[in-house]
Amino acid sequence: MILVEADVSEEWDSSADWAQLAEEAVRSAVTQSDFSALLESRLAAEVSVRFTSDEEVRGLNSDWRGKDKATNVLSFPMVEPEQLDSLARSEGGEALIGDIVLAHGVCAGEAADKGVATSAHAAHLVVHGMLHLLGYDHERGEAEAEAMEETERSALAAIGIADPYEIHH
Repeated sequence: MILVEADVSEEWDSSADWAQLAEEAVRSAVTQSDFSALLESRLAAEVSVRFTSDEEVRGLNSDWRGKDKATNVLSFPMVEPEQLDSLARSEGGEALIGDIVLAHGVCAGEAADKGVATSAHAAHLVVHGMLHLLGYDHERGEAEAEAMEETERSALAAIGIADPYEIHH
């Protein structure tokens, strides 16, 4: 089973139920991934999603990635992807899969630039972050990037969100 813990800071307004959005996006990402068995597992697999400020994300990005700027989403995996299949087959217990952290200002700005609701873009970022926790990577080559994007499209479509990679003419 997947357990989603959401923490929402004051920067994130009440325009959406951010905790519910996190739950739906994480579950959809896992469902569409190579690790959907985690959903039916007896293992309590926990994912933490933090909706926070640009300042907090900037600090985390600086500390963990050496990049002194806010970014839209950060993922902090706690389990090696190679362990996920065996965890999904376990007979119980608990595992922290990892943390996903979103920066409000960056997310809202990107959503405005794309002409989409902040909630839709935040859902995309949670899906993207969850796939990183599951070992997906868009920086190891074009084939992996395309596979990750296709999984994102499927996960977002399953929760009623349009393809974020579609090119509008």
